[in-house]
Parts: sequence; C-alpha cells; structure tokens
Amino acid sequence: MRLLRLRNRVASKSVDSDTTHNGMDPVKFQQRVGPAASRSAPNFAYYPISRPSKRSKSNLIVFGFVLTLIALISCYYLFRTGKVVDWNKKYGIVIDGGSTGTRLHVFAYRVQGGKTVFDFGEEAAMRVSPGLSAYAEDPESAGSSLNELLEFGKERVPRGLWGDTKIRLMATAGMRLLDFDVQHRILESCRRVLRQSRFVFKDEWASVINGSDEGVYAWIVANYASGTLGADPLKTTGIIELGGASAQACTDFAELNCVNGLITFVSNEPLPPEFSRTVKFGNVIYNIYSHSFLQFGQNAAFDALRELLVSPDHQSSAELVEKGGVKLDPCTPMGYSHAMAAESSSSGSFIEEKDSLLSNLQPGGNFSECRSAALTLLQKGKDKCAYQHCSIGPTFIPKLQGKFLATENFFYTSKFFGLSPKAFLSDLMGAGKQFCKEDWSSLRRKHRSLSLKDDDLMRYCFSSAYIVALLHDSLGISLDDERIGYGNHVGNIPLDWALGAFILLTSSSQDMQHPSWISTVIGDDSPTLLWLVAIAALFMFAVWSVSKWRKPQLKTIYDLEKGRYIVTRVRRS
Repeated sequence: MRLLRLRNRVASKSVDSDTTHNGMDPVKFQQRVGPAASRSAPNFAYYPISRPSKRSKSNLIVFGFVLTLIALISCYYLFRTGKVVDWNKKYGIVIDGGSTGTRLHVFAYRVQGGKTVFDFGEEAAMRVSPGLSAYAEDPESAGSSLNELLEFGKERVPRGLWGDTKIRLMATAGMRLLDFDVQHRILESCRRVLRQSRFVFKDEWASVINGSDEGVYAWIVANYASGTLGADPLKTTGIIELGGASAQACTDFAELNCVNGLITFVSNEPLPPEFSRTVKFGNVIYNIYSHSFLQFGQNAAFDALRELLVSPDHQSSAELVEKGGVKLDPCTPMGYSHAMAAESSSSGSFIEEKDSLLSNLQPGGNFSECRSAALTLLQKGKDKCAYQHCSIGPTFIPKLQGKFLATENFFYTSKFFGLSPKAFLSDLMGAGKQFCKEDWSSLRRKHRSLSLKDDDLMRYCFSSAYIVALLHDSLGISLDDERIGYGNHVGNIPLDWALGAFILLTSSSQDMQHPSWISTVIGDDSPTLLWLVAIAALFMFAVWSVSKWRKPQLKTIYDLEKGRYIVTRVRRS
C-alpha cells in the first residue's frame, strides 16, 4: 500500500511538472481517447506539431509589403533625377556679376580623408546679358535676370543635392560704379530670388567685391593648379593680369575703378594696410600684396594714348609732333587710316568732337616711340607718390618675388604673335617691332584668316609696346627673365577668379566644420540614414527568413509509461 501511494505521488508531480507548453494535460488526453483506446494504444501520446497560424502568415505578408515599399521609395529617391547620384560628390555655385553679363559657374568636389578634392572636369557655366549694373534704373527687376541661370544650375546639380549646395553671388566692375543705395537695392532683389532657389544661401553671400579680391582669387586658383597652394610661400606663383575693358564706361559714370590691371603675389616686405591681404590655406598663412590698377587695362590705356595724341595743350604732345607740324600716331602701322575707321564705326570710345582730331592723326608705325608714349601713361602721377617707391603712377609696389604668370591680354598678345608660354620679353619686343613697322595692307593679308576687325588688328602694335613698357620699364622685369610665363590655364584648369573664390571659400568652410562620420550619416540632407535603415531592415528580414527555414520541425511525445514528455526531430518533407 505504501509503495502504491509513493508511485501515485511521483506520478502526480511528474504530470504537474511536465505539462506541455500548449497547456495539454496527459490525464485529460487519456480521458479524450477513452479507456479502450488507452489499453490498446502504445504507452506514449502524440501532440500536434505547431504550424503557423493564418494571422502570423498575414503579418509576414504585411511585413514583406512594407519592406518592398521602403525599397521602392529608396530607389525612386535615388533614380528620380534620371541618373545615379554619387552621394560622395558635392557641388558649389558661384555667380560672377560682371559689367557686361552675369555668369553662373557650377563646380564639383569631394571630401576625402578630411581634404577637399576638386573635380574641374565637371565645371559648367552659363552667361546671360546684360549685367546686373544695367538694372540701375529698375533695381527691383535685377533678381529676375538670375532665373534662367538658376534653372541651368538645377540641371547640373542632382536634385537630391540641391539642399547641400551653397550658392554665392559676387558682383564686380559694373556694380562698383553704382551708388551704394542702388547697389543695395539690386543685391536685395537678387537675394530674394536666391532665397527661393532651393540651394543653400545666406544674405551676406551676395556682395560686391573689389579689384584686389579678384586678384587674390586669381592667385588662389593659379597656385592650386600649380600645386603650390598650401606649401612654402616663397615658392608660390604671382599673378599679373592685364584687363581689356574700355575706358569710356568710366567716363560715362565719372569713375576710374572700372578698368584695371592686377598684380598679386606673396611678399616678405612690410606692406601698407591698403595693399596687404592675408590668406590662410590649410596650416599655411600667406601675406599677399594685391592691388587693382585703376584705368590701366589695355584698351583703357589705348584710349588714354589717343587722348594724349589729340590733346593740343598736353605737355607731352609736342614730343609726338613731326617737323612738318603733323601729329603722328606711333602705335599705328603705316597705311592705316583713322579717318576711314571713324566713318565705319557706329560707336567709338571717344565723344564726337574728338573724332575729327583723331582722323587727322597720321600713322607712324614706330615701336620704340609707341613704347615711350605707353611709359608716359604708366608713369602719370608718379610725382604724387606717398611711399618710398612707386613703380606705376602713384602706386606702391614692393619688389617682385618668385615666379609670375601673366594672364588675359598678356597671354592673348603673345598668342597672336605665335610665342610660347615661356617666351622672353625680348621675343615679344622683336615681334612687336616687326608688326609696327609693317605696311597695313600687308598686315591685313597676312592675318586675314583670323577674321579680326581692322581696329582690333591694328591695336597689336600698341599692346606689344604697352606690355614691354609695363613689365620691363615699370616693374623692372628683365627682357630675358625666365620667371615670367604667359597663360590663361595651368594644365586644364582655367585661371578664373570665380574658381579661385570657390576653392578658397569651400576649403575654409571644410576646415571649420571638420565633420565626423556620425554627422555625415545623420545629416539633415544626407540620404545615408535612409539607406542604412532600409538595408538593416532587409538584412533582419533575410536573417529571420533563413532562421525560420532552417529551424527544425519538432514533435512532442508523452511517454505514459515513463510519465514525461519527449521532444524529437522529424524530417521535412
């Protein structure tokens, strides 16, 4: 009897502790199958194998649908611009507000290892006319002139990167001529348009820059392209730029700062504050001399020379009068007719009352005398120099240091004469002498293939003499100096001041930000977070599916004789 009670207690505990996870009691199981079945059946019981319910199948379908929807939205976000977006690439836009037109530049770059790498092969530009200064009478309409440019920019920058692309407007010569109030109203009109452009813009990014700013930006791009930016300051390349605008615009506005030449280079001399600029690139600080020379652009100087020649009371005009009392123009080839040029010109750079005086000038075709006349122009006002040394007029210029690149009309003139970028000044002087003394009819036949206007072709006598007077006679560069090169490109990189501004501003901004990988991932405009979420969700779904597929199918057996459950594997069919 005691043995029977002990067995009952053990069996009772076994039954209580071994109740199945789905709540089935073996005693109740026996009651359902009945005593007869219990006596005839083996001493174990089969429990149903768990199978996915209809609800879990529905959840699986919904989950898969959501993941598919996320993937489709991500693909649309990626491909909606019609091309695959390279999210490592960034863009920047600079608008050059010039005097005769407004040009928009789109630049591309990458940030690799904390350094900015520029992709000049993808630069794109578009120009519209007239320039912003043409809206002086209707400043509120100036902003609308940017709409076409902005559409061009949006075509070049992938839509997904618009909100990460900075846009800047830098107005130059023409805007500098206007009153401050008119400048402000034009800029405000442009700012209203730029705020709505969907690019990154701040009001202070629309401004009027001065001539020395242009010089510094040109210096930046020249040294970046040469690989000297960020290196030893004494190994950098200076910039000497000879513009070519007409002086008449300055006369119309009673201003002098619309046409100029530029000189920008690193100097180790103490510089007056008005000529000194400090530029930091990387860990290097450059002390730069930069100055814009008022009214010394090539065409402005040419017009000034004509003024000198026709002025009856100018002290230097007597030096240009021949014995017979006829005034000669030494910068015009023999055989050229000023009278015919004045008649064929619908608009000139002189007012009408001076046209008759100009037509009376006789071409002299003398390079040496033309060079002397050009030097007279360059030295005008030198007696008013307030510094220890002035090379051009009353302007302080320190001793030139390092290599120099002569751009714009320096380059165009040397190219016209077929000179190499490394030609000496003596080579240009020899070519200029030959051109000036040659008969005009012969020059027209020789250069007929260039399709130049007579007035443009004739000016190469003056331009060659003016360059020698500027570089050699004024700045002291020897005729066989190897430090001077001519060009508007370094390699395949154009020496455009707008590109220099983009390089400097982008690099400076990158140095200040130092973004971490976390900020890059979760940035407001970055799609990286979206892709990480989508990829993580897909990965988890794949892992879950594989685990469900590989999960063994089990059956649970209750052994009536042993009084416990047995779980065994079964093969998948």
